[in-house]
Amino acid sequence: MQRKTFTRTLLALAVSSLLIPLAAQAQAVKLTLGHGAAPGNPRHEAAVKFAEVVKAKSGGRIEVQVAPSAQLGDDAAMVTAMRTGALDMSANSQGAVANAVPEYAAFGMPFLFSSAAQAFKLLDGPLGKELSDKSAEKGLVVLGYWDNGIRHMSNSKRPITRVEDMKGLKMRTPPDTVLVDIMQALGAEAQQIKFAELYVALQQGVVDGQENPLVNIHASKLYEVQKHLALTSHMFQMTPFLMGKRSWDRLSEADRRAVTEAAAEATALQRKLSQESEDKLLAELKAKGVQVTTVDKAAFEKATASVDAKWLTTPIGPYVKKVIAAARTQ
Repeated sequence: MQRKTFTRTLLALAVSSLLIPLAAQAQAVKLTLGHGAAPGNPRHEAAVKFAEVVKAKSGGRIEVQVAPSAQLGDDAAMVTAMRTGALDMSANSQGAVANAVPEYAAFGMPFLFSSAAQAFKLLDGPLGKELSDKSAEKGLVVLGYWDNGIRHMSNSKRPITRVEDMKGLKMRTPPDTVLVDIMQALGAEAQQIKFAELYVALQQGVVDGQENPLVNIHASKLYEVQKHLALTSHMFQMTPFLMGKRSWDRLSEADRRAVTEAAAEATALQRKLSQESEDKLLAELKAKGVQVTTVDKAAFEKATASVDAKWLTTPIGPYVKKVIAAARTQ
């Protein structure tokens, strides 16, 4: 009897010794989330919030390391890394993602949206679902569409109020083909420079100006090297919050649910922070000595009409047409 009890005890210990490392392994889900924004930017604040919420929802099983300020490479490099499984997640940029999933470019047509809220009405509906499906085909899982703002132009040379003022300016753009088309249509020279290198490029005069939402101009202190800000509102850009499909497929159903729910909370926070910052930041930029002008919007729209026409003839033309039609019927 004692021998049987001893044998059962040994078996129980053996089984438990096997289960302990398996349980520990199941709990240890470590993910890395990279992005290109500076701390203080709504993108970073929302990424940190996501990490906190997903850890809580998973009972501490999922830990997310947030790497801001392009520590893991620029947006284009992070898109590639997600698709190959080298990076788990990224709050990325519309232009860089469009290089892998061209349909993202549709939301960047010039002067299509006067507010981010108008764009999100489309992104939170069937057109956003279609974009998510296209992303999955290219190895990217959409967790949310974040707000990268309505974009404006700054430069160190002169105030911009007319299309003619753009002629000959060397303007930095991100890796976004639509933005390059817009700059060229306005008579400027587009030069692609990584965002992490932009401040120094402006400081050293490599380029005359750049374009970004106010939150990026403020958070990265571009006002220190740019005297003139024109409220052009030439383009809306989202920040696609993505996970590589290879990383997604490794998660259990419970962990996918935790990630999805945390992403929804982070998306709501990021959009809220981004919208709240606009009016406040404009006043702060003026107080720092930036000269702010408005532009002849009708003339700028007319000058960039060729951009819509060009993209309607591309392979993603049918999707572009649907986005333009939906935006203009709001």
